[in-house]
Amino acid sequence: MAKINFITHDKQTHTIDVQNGLTVMEGAVQNDIPGIDADCGGGMACATCHVYVNDEWFDKLPPKEDGEEDMLDMAFEPKQNSRLSCQLTVSNELDGLIVNIPEKQV
Repeated sequence: MAKINFITHDKQTHTIDVQNGLTVMEGAVQNDIPGIDADCGGGMACATCHVYVNDEWFDKLPPKEDGEEDMLDMAFEPKQNSRLSCQLTVSNELDGLIVNIPEKQV
């Protein structure tokens, strides 16, 4: 289990425990984290679970696949540190992960 920290666009922090093997998106949905819509349910068919990964964590994540890059092109204000939270599988190595939620999802 890992603690994942979600920071909303209005600077509210939500820290939750997410079971290893789930995605960051699944943990957010199960815990009603505001701003993670997850319209496609994790099928990487939308960008409504878009997050900005804090710099100190970004290089600890597996690289983006081409499909994720394509979906992020449709996200609201994508940045260099943008990721789809449905593509981030939780493990002990992600304990303490910090992600920021954009102002809106597209």
